[in-house]
Amino acid sequence: MTTMTEASVREFKMPDVGEGLTEAEILKWYVQPGDQVTDGQVVCEVETAKAAVELPIPYDGVVRELHFPEGTTVDVGTSIIAVDVSGGAAAAPAAAPAETAPAPEKKPEGRQPVLVGYGVAASSTKRRPRKGPQIPVQEASAAIQTELNGHGATGATETAKALQTPQAPQTPQAAVQERPLAKPPVRKLAKDLGVDLTTVVPSGPDGIITREDVHAAVAPAPEATPAPAPAPVKAPAPVPTYDTARETRVPVKGVRKATAAAMVGSAFTAPHVTEFVTVDVTRTMKLVEELKQDKDMQGLRVNPLLLIAKALLVAIKRNPEVNASWDEANQEIVLKHYVNLGIAAATPRGLIVPNIKDAHAKTLPQLAESLGELVSTARDGKTSPAAMQGGTVTITNVGVFGVDTGTPILNPGESAILAVGAIKLQPWVHKGKVKPRQVTTLALSFDHRLVDGELGSKVLADVAAILEQPKRLITWA
Repeated sequence: MTTMTEASVREFKMPDVGEGLTEAEILKWYVQPGDQVTDGQVVCEVETAKAAVELPIPYDGVVRELHFPEGTTVDVGTSIIAVDVSGGAAAAPAAAPAETAPAPEKKPEGRQPVLVGYGVAASSTKRRPRKGPQIPVQEASAAIQTELNGHGATGATETAKALQTPQAPQTPQAAVQERPLAKPPVRKLAKDLGVDLTTVVPSGPDGIITREDVHAAVAPAPEATPAPAPAPVKAPAPVPTYDTARETRVPVKGVRKATAAAMVGSAFTAPHVTEFVTVDVTRTMKLVEELKQDKDMQGLRVNPLLLIAKALLVAIKRNPEVNASWDEANQEIVLKHYVNLGIAAATPRGLIVPNIKDAHAKTLPQLAESLGELVSTARDGKTSPAAMQGGTVTITNVGVFGVDTGTPILNPGESAILAVGAIKLQPWVHKGKVKPRQVTTLALSFDHRLVDGELGSKVLADVAAILEQPKRLITWA
């Protein structure tokens, strides 16, 4: 029976599905251990800080293990699934026979690995000769031989034991004190200072007394420092408790976490200015109804947002300096000759802002098609990270919630954002008479480092003028 080897197991790691993302949450697994997978098959859905993305497996095989359950946030580069590319069932690798494993080479020097730090180094310290009577090896051998000749094996054994067991040295009647080891200059120093070398603790090699040892012997003993008073024991902080019946706590992660960080960064980096204008859009609403009946627009999403987007693109064409970004690192203003038009979309996972690439170059039917695809994809939670990169200006339609206006916050790296309020019938002076007209309020926030008050006012005024007289889409385009 052939067992699966580790070489046949491939580990699929969490990829960076966006630009510089560091983590993603596993939303759903589409496979389980034992399932057959093929190259390109989607095995799971993950949510990054920007969108929900489906991940395909890059090889054929049998799923061996899912390393993380659904709902787990995993760092980019961490293995999330193991696949046996040999096609066999998952099995534990057989252990190698002990006798075939080569014995590890013993290194006489260097540090040995331990749990903490770098390990211990091989000692090179030389021991001093033991004090007291020492029995030379030759004399010990002679003593054992004498015991063998005179007393037999028993006597020899006792003699050997006596030689192996350390004995207390016999104190002679006239004991001679061992002479301390010190160089002549050190001895003279000790004599001058009145230090008895026999009382000095040596620190030099092989037990030699140094000048520092002599000075240390005459130095006054350090005063005993009072022990510090024990720090008051703090009572452990009470564990916060919550009334789960009255409160629900939702972890901040994924799209909502990224949106919060981006908005805080934008609000406290770019100096925001917001201007407002209220405009009669009755003619624009009539044009929307006419376009819905146009055969060239059949099957496309036609609504006021389409004409508002086109009006903003025309206003940017008339005032191109508004389409820029601030390069803090190089202290430069980057003027952009293209418009990636962002459309803020509310999704179950939070607010996202995908953008229509090169929206300035699209015809009205093409723009309507792109808007329809963008909204549908966002609602299904299938917006790719690439679709949310590189925006230049944005439109947020707060009017769909019945809101009149707002002060929108810029997307990071963008120069302006247009908020569109609810379109309502209101009393309006038209041709000298008060009549009910379709009216809305527009709000334009812009980065005052890039856009001064005059430029921002011109852009907002142009958008309003086009929506009031939509024929300007032709005369100004």
